Amino acid sequence: MKISTIKELLDADVACCEEHLNRHVYSACGSDMMSDVLAFVKDQAVLLTGLVNSQVIRTAEMMDMVCIVLVRSKLPTPEMIELAQESGIVILTSKKRMYDACGILYTNGLVGNKLREA
Repeated sequence: MKISTIKELLDADVACCEEHLNRHVYSACGSDMMSDVLAFVKDQAVLLTGLVNSQVIRTAEMMDMVCIVLVRSKLPTPEMIELAQESGIVILTSKKRMYDACGILYTNGLVGNKLREA
């Protein structure tokens, strides 16, 4: 699924890296706990979260994620935007709650991914 499609489905605004909206994502992960995100299998993925700090960008970077959706009307900090620009990670903001946003993406064909084997 293209990031531009995610933007449309979630009625989201682009906070950073609009030039990368044509990138594809193949799975999604929704969590406010970055330790759970680190258990996610690396993939070209989108992260849905309500957590707003630079650790979100650093975690997404480590996991080769190409897009972050901030849910519940959360806005990125200037530091988050700066780090995302350096990494080319798209940041979207949506008024939707995480549960609803994940459900919308899932019903439109974007799947979750497996957890890493322990």
